[in-house]
Amino acid sequence: MSEELSEFFCNMIVEKYKDIQLARPIYVIQEHHAKRLHWDLRFEIDGVLKSWVLPKGAPQEKERRLAIQVEDHPVEYAVFEGKIPEGNYGAGEVRIWDNGTFNLESNKPDKKIIVNIKGRMLKGNYCLIHFKPHDKNWLFFKVNN
Repeated sequence: MSEELSEFFCNMIVEKYKDIQLARPIYVIQEHHAKRLHWDLRFEIDGVLKSWVLPKGAPQEKERRLAIQVEDHPVEYAVFEGKIPEGNYGAGEVRIWDNGTFNLESNKPDKKIIVNIKGRMLKGNYCLIHFKPHDKNWLFFKVNN
């Protein structure tokens, strides 16, 4: 099985959802019942959904959660709910856990991202801080104002 998005499946999602109008910029967390249950955190930045896997879900007050950066996804993925077929990367059920918009408060690529999330479940300022030397590992948490 490929560790990258299946081109066919990716094109199918883009075609199916390309005409849906969404408030921008897009923020979404998708609950993903793949090989292991996890949540996919996505922010629309530079025309794509920058994406991280949250193995334990979104952080609650005063919690810090590991966020593992994965490849960018097309913006159309923001509305996808359903089953990713076997044989495709991430095969399993996907549902939207939270969605809305966000303001990009600070973006220091590969170092630190601060967003003001305006979702149904998450609201307020959240921070992603990049770990070194582990290229894909970030820390995701709510910023106390």
